[in-house]
Amino acid sequence: MSRQELIKSLKKKNPKLNQLELESVIDIFCKSIESALKNGQNVEIRGFGTFFIKKIKEKYNARNPRTNELIYVPEKNKIRFRASKKLKNIINE
Repeated sequence: MSRQELIKSLKKKNPKLNQLELESVIDIFCKSIESALKNGQNVEIRGFGTFFIKKIKEKYNARNPRTNELIYVPEKNKIRFRASKKLKNIINE
């Protein structure tokens, strides 16, 4: 589902809100998740799932498969999502 499709479905459920208000709601929601993850916090949405940061260790002996050259891969953060039991049950029905 794209951002525009999400706005259209919200518009059907909330016809009193206009397009700009719906866009600002989605923007605020996304920005708050971004800022929480940036600050190292987990974001838990009950009944949906949890977003969290996982640190990936640095690698000293990784290889470039094309040139077979040794390269250094620095430590980095990755965003992970763990679905709730409720969401898993809904998807697997």
